[in-house]
Amino acid sequence: MSQGTTPDENILESQLPKRDWRFWCIILSISISNFTSYLDMAVSTALPEISHELGGNGFVWVGSAYAVASTAILPLSGGLAQIFGRRITLLGALLLFALGSALSGAASSMPFLIGARTVQGIGAGGIAGLNQIVVSDLVPLRDRGTFSGILALFAMMAVCSAPVIAGALTDHGKWRWLFYLNLFTSGLCGALIGLLLNLKRPAGTLSQKLREIDWLGNLIIILASISLGIGLTWAGTEHPWGSSQTLVPVILGLFGMVLFYLWEKIVARHPLVPFSLMNSWTVVSGYMQTLIHSLLVFALVFYLPVYFQACKGDSPTRSGVVSFGISLTIAPLGIIAGASVTRLQVYRPQMWAGWMIIMIGMGLMSTLHADSLVATSVGFQVVVGVGLGILLTTTYFPVLAPLPVSANAQALSFFIFCRNFGQIWGITIGATILQNELKKHLPLTFLAQFPEGSAIAYQIIPQIKQLEPELQSQVQISFSDSLDVIWQVCIGIAGLGLLMSTVMKHHQLHNATDDKWAMENQREKESIPDRASEIV
Repeated sequence: MSQGTTPDENILESQLPKRDWRFWCIILSISISNFTSYLDMAVSTALPEISHELGGNGFVWVGSAYAVASTAILPLSGGLAQIFGRRITLLGALLLFALGSALSGAASSMPFLIGARTVQGIGAGGIAGLNQIVVSDLVPLRDRGTFSGILALFAMMAVCSAPVIAGALTDHGKWRWLFYLNLFTSGLCGALIGLLLNLKRPAGTLSQKLREIDWLGNLIIILASISLGIGLTWAGTEHPWGSSQTLVPVILGLFGMVLFYLWEKIVARHPLVPFSLMNSWTVVSGYMQTLIHSLLVFALVFYLPVYFQACKGDSPTRSGVVSFGISLTIAPLGIIAGASVTRLQVYRPQMWAGWMIIMIGMGLMSTLHADSLVATSVGFQVVVGVGLGILLTTTYFPVLAPLPVSANAQALSFFIFCRNFGQIWGITIGATILQNELKKHLPLTFLAQFPEGSAIAYQIIPQIKQLEPELQSQVQISFSDSLDVIWQVCIGIAGLGLLMSTVMKHHQLHNATDDKWAMENQREKESIPDRASEIV
């Protein structure tokens, strides 16, 4: 595959969208919607209170239903954007997200909340995919590192503020406002997008557009994602890894993924994912690094608060505050790394450095003990955050650089699919390790108080403060030793990411966007001189 500019980069640099006030308002609206979707992490902080008020045993699905739905819908969102246009697809995703948020806030039972979270997750998946697609329409790849840093900044602002917001609302019995707040941000984003995002729309009748959707491919990937998500959610928590309840959905899900790949590559007339274009190890490497990076981010973000709550006796709000070491590092380093790609026009050295720093940081994290100083843990977080931040805004360069710009929508949809899929794996692997290690390390007499197969970690944490000092110390050490195993496994996973990065090659970054999706008003203005010259 050529490493130069691809033939379909059919507009000149001078014809790129002007970065006027309308351009920046679009970037702002996308950044706000990015902030809103990442603010969903606050739900995990409020989950004990939500579970107490609504009752029911399916609390694990409050997060899983959202994650699985947002992942399953991603390939379809890219196809819809190609057929119906960016604006209407993004507005539809915002509408579904707002609807799901309103229903979640009004939930009267746990099953109702899980269903509402599924609707919200479908909207969130569409928002995540369309945000990246719209940025790729407006900004050429060589300049996109800086703008990816802006999106990352808003995302990490949400990650930082989520525990504090959730803690404040939950402490006052107002957890429902975690969902109602989304209505305001979704409405603002929808208004800005509806007024300003005038990207060119594809021609054709509705029936023609519907025929271009790969319905069977969508059905395969959605069912495979749901099946695999169910198996991974149950694995090691509700059912053992070796049980039929876990293995059957996992095997069916993996089989569905293979079937989807074969269908898209060989049979589909209008494939959702450009597998036919993935004849470059660089693209495959980019996707794998994206999945592994997301896995590591969520393993750390999800289980770091467990360390502070279990080992230090911190409240959910304070555990979020002392986790700022990673949250406040990822975003600035993401901006710096993205800007360095824009400046230097290379991406491999930054990514190699990122993986090595993550391995060092995870190694440091694995040395934490129950009595380690908070300042020490924050310092270790900063090291890991530097590596994770570098990769946050760089892993899609090896995905997009070898491909033509016309493949941006499908390629980015699958990119976000890999990122979301990595989140599920990160939480699942961490949960499995934590549960199994706690069963090994906790005193047997204390462990006997909890039913086999339940999510023992989150049942134990609220009770640690009430334990006798000697038993309390034993339980805290058990948590610390169990979490150390998670960080040790993360070292190996980061090493796999480094290994995958060695197969990618350098490709020239595109200096143009896809003319098919140019801003309508600009295209019309530019076409007037052309038509006048034709008449003369």
